[in-house]
Parts: sequence; structure tokens; C-alpha cells
Amino acid sequence: MKFKIILTILLVNFYSFAFSNEAIDENKIHKNLRCLVCQGQSISDSNSDFALTLKMVVKDLIDQGKSEQEIYNFLSDKYGDWILYKPKLNLANFLLWFLPYFVLFLGGLIILYLIRKNAKKT
Repeated sequence: MKFKIILTILLVNFYSFAFSNEAIDENKIHKNLRCLVCQGQSISDSNSDFALTLKMVVKDLIDQGKSEQEIYNFLSDKYGDWILYKPKLNLANFLLWFLPYFVLFLGGLIILYLIRKNAKKT
């Protein structure tokens, strides 16, 4: 009898844990998707019709067994990379990812050059 009670408790805990993980993943996906109507908010924060529809689409894709990356690929193919807050690194957005680092490096070289030039004058 005790074994059945313990087994029942373990099964209930397992199912509640499984559903809580799904909700966490779904919420993570919602926070990484931009609302195309509001443009400054994630679909998690937005109450527009587009955001509500996209939440239902994400839920349907999760129910179909799609992974997080497959959902991102599906939505970026449909709406473009703008919908993702963390876009994929590819040739089209290479400059967006690496231009700030290049400018920082170049600025450091210029500062170093000016310091050495002033040190030679004195």
C-alpha cells in the first residue's frame, strides 16, 4: 500500500515538473520573439492581436514536438530575422555582430598611435 502511495506521488511530481518545464520553455521563446506590431516589446509583454496569435502558434508548434530552434527557424523564415531578439549569425548580418568590436579595436589603435606620437615630441 505504501509503495502505491509513493509511486502515485512520484508520478504526480513528474508530470507537474514536465508541464512546468514546458511553460518555462514557452515563456523563454515568447521573450525572444519581437512583436512586429509594437516593435519595442516581446510577444510576452505585448497584448496586440499579432502577439496573441503568435503565442498560439508557438504553443501549437510545441505541442507538435518542435524544438526551440525549429520554432525560431520557422518564424524567422516566415517573418524575417527581425522577429528574433537574438538573430542568427550569417553573412547578411555579419557587420551588425562584429562592427562594434572592429570600431572599438580601431579606436584603441588610434589612441595608442596618438599617445606614442605625443611621447616622441616630449
